[in-house]
Amino acid sequence: MNPPRPPSKDPLHGITLEVVVTRLVERLGWEEMARAVDVRCFKFEPSIKSSLQFLRRTPWARTKVEQLYLQRGGGRDVGSGRDGPSTPS
Repeated sequence: MNPPRPPSKDPLHGITLEVVVTRLVERLGWEEMARAVDVRCFKFEPSIKSSLQFLRRTPWARTKVEQLYLQRGGGRDVGSGRDGPSTPS
């Protein structure tokens, strides 16, 4: 039997690029994303699909988007200020 693995130190562990882009669009919108990361796929007819295709082929841009996600409170739900789904009090 294998010993349990220690938790990953990668803050993006288990978070897909699609989730990163989708949450950034929800929080910031395409215009703000284009200001933060100067790439055409955020400026001209932006879509999640075209952005994912570009970011998967362009490591420097993906790194900038992931850094933006972490700087803007990555992992927190929009408006809730905490991780995970919102639950009524």
